[in-house]
Amino acid sequence: MTVAMAPPRASCACDPLASRGRRVSEPPSQTRSAFRRDCDRVIHSTAFRRLKHKTQVFVFHEGDHYRTRLTHSLEVAQVARALARQLGLEEDLTETLALAHDLGHPPFGHAGEHALDLCLKDFGGFDHNAQTLRVVTALEHRHPEFDGLNLCWETLEGLVKHNGPLTDREGVAVGRYRERGVPAGISAFVASFDLELWSFASLEAQIAAISDDVAYNAHDIDDGLRAGLFGLDDLKAVPLLADIIEGIGERYPLLDDARRGAELVRVLISRSIAAVFGEAAARIAASGVRTVAEVRQWGATLADFPVDVAKQEVAIKGFLHQHMYRHPRVMRVMAGAEQIVTDLFTHYLASPSDLPEEWQLSAQADDDADRARRIGDFIAGMTDLFAITEHQRLFHSTPDLR
Repeated sequence: MTVAMAPPRASCACDPLASRGRRVSEPPSQTRSAFRRDCDRVIHSTAFRRLKHKTQVFVFHEGDHYRTRLTHSLEVAQVARALARQLGLEEDLTETLALAHDLGHPPFGHAGEHALDLCLKDFGGFDHNAQTLRVVTALEHRHPEFDGLNLCWETLEGLVKHNGPLTDREGVAVGRYRERGVPAGISAFVASFDLELWSFASLEAQIAAISDDVAYNAHDIDDGLRAGLFGLDDLKAVPLLADIIEGIGERYPLLDDARRGAELVRVLISRSIAAVFGEAAARIAASGVRTVAEVRQWGATLADFPVDVAKQEVAIKGFLHQHMYRHPRVMRVMAGAEQIVTDLFTHYLASPSDLPEEWQLSAQADDDADRARRIGDFIAGMTDLFAITEHQRLFHSTPDLR
């Protein structure tokens, strides 16, 4: 039997022994690397456990087999570790970033995020990446000597910059932040612990980001098929999916639809991983980068889909947007979810005494922006179930999210 061997460690991989350290100095672990320690802290955090009852697309009680933020994060981590291993990158750091990337998401998926963003529009808005940073640097209260998880510089950098730089070298916001500026939660943090917002993140962070795309395209197809929002024949509108479905039919002509759907997802993930690996390896070789510093200063993403596959990924996203995310059934539930979040925010702002005791003092601060932000923190940390239960406690009627 031939056993696949892991490639040697790449020179441009992050090295836990060369970490830039933690915001609060700690003695090193005797049994774990700095990045393994970060990963373990994420897994044991309260925010990570809450992901099991936070919506991916379907509210948790719509079915036991649909993805939640937790299962999504685990699938992203599997894809990310596979790619990191093939490329000789730091697997523990890659896994940490994959598992932690959605810690800042509020209840009810993008509907909850949209509602919170509107509620906080006069106070800087809501950004789930900024909230993830806030969770791991301030809102987790598990250690006696510091707030947050006190993660390594490389981990925090990856969480903030996995989609690319936030500013240019002069500090001017770029990309998705060009119009509204860098979120206050990020800009305030980097004032005391500089994450170099102008540079690209490590290859480990780039791999975690592209693995997110691979995972959610595949599992949203799986969940959409399971929910009956579309069928296998509908997916043939996307050439890449049509090709995979045709190949499955030729190899397994008598296969039932449930297994055909599962095989489609498996093949799609395998092809996507192979495509990203090939493209990343080619870009790294062509760039000539030899160190992590050179990766950060290269000026472009090195881990991505090839151009032809990227076009197919866009086509998949377009299909899912039309047939799943904008499906009347999903839209109806998400409209109710947005109402729940908006109602809760408005109520707590007017009656902070209805907040749990540990949140009341900070929410009663004199500064309106700070009070609103703290209420936003409380709501963002809610699970779907807790948000629904709180709404039922405070209001006479609550939208039926079924």
